[in-house]
Amino acid sequence: MILVVSSSLGPESNSRILAKEAHRVLVQDGVDASFLDLRDCPLPFCDGGPSLAHANVAEAKKFIGKADGIVVATPIYNYDSNAAVKNLVEMTCGEWDNKAVGFLCAAGGMGSYMSIMSLANSLMLDFRSVIVPRFAYAVGEAFSGGVISDPGVADRVAEVARMTARLGRALKAA
Repeated sequence: MILVVSSSLGPESNSRILAKEAHRVLVQDGVDASFLDLRDCPLPFCDGGPSLAHANVAEAKKFIGKADGIVVATPIYNYDSNAAVKNLVEMTCGEWDNKAVGFLCAAGGMGSYMSIMSLANSLMLDFRSVIVPRFAYAVGEAFSGGVISDPGVADRVAEVARMTARLGRALKAA
């Protein structure tokens, strides 16, 4: 199973549009895919203690634990992935072990293109996640009317989704 995570907490989110497109592509391809929207599964802030027993943390752990691969869609704020996805990783840490992980990023400008690397490096070093070597990065001009209007961005989203699925299957078989 491939899990697509929409980590934006905003009501009108370009990264959520990326996540929905990745999920659509996977389902269209016949891949067993699930969707976790952090707006629908709000997590408490990680405190290393009582917050870990929260029901939504258990739900998120279940989704991530079942996944062979995870496509993470995140807005880029202040040259980094958003705090919600970093909190998700902290709350579900061990569930990321040996998973294929792909990234879809929505940002305000091209200046933070490499900003996803801190999260990718953390996942690689802490959990031995296998990072998809290509990610999709989109700025506001790639969207119109609640959909991806830039065909190049749509192609990259599909490529990330499909590559995450392929790597996830390979890791599961290994």
